[in-house]
Amino acid sequence: QGFTCLDVLWIPPCQFSFRLRGFHPLRQAFPKPFCYPKCTTCQKAQKWLDENGISYTFRDIKMEHPTYEELSAWHQRSGLPLKKLFNTSGLLYKSMGLKDKLPEMSEDEMLKLLAADGMLVKRPLLVGDDFVLVGFKEVEWESRLKK
Repeated sequence: QGFTCLDVLWIPPCQFSFRLRGFHPLRQAFPKPFCYPKCTTCQKAQKWLDENGISYTFRDIKMEHPTYEELSAWHQRSGLPLKKLFNTSGLLYKSMGLKDKLPEMSEDEMLKLLAADGMLVKRPLLVGDDFVLVGFKEVEWESRLKK
């Protein structure tokens, strides 16, 4: 028998929904998906987490964007090139002409830019204790979360 834990699912604009979920304290902490509620890929990811009974703590990437320090740590943990953390299909990315600017930017400049606006960050971004997954690839999420 596992223990239960109350976690908070943040829903804009500042409304809270509480859900009781199964949780065992010896397993890893809840994964944290960073999403934009209007993003259909994020909605699919949330639905998948719910359907698979996986507890999580949601964070709206636009309202509470990741800090420089968080992004730097996640970049290292992900093992991906930093440019993979950019939302290349986003309007902001395109309007800023980042496709041509990123190759000339330093890692520090890229991290500062990502930290300045959550809409520049590729989503969903799933952060666990020992992993970071960028984008929603069901097979990848399943292999990480259904151990």
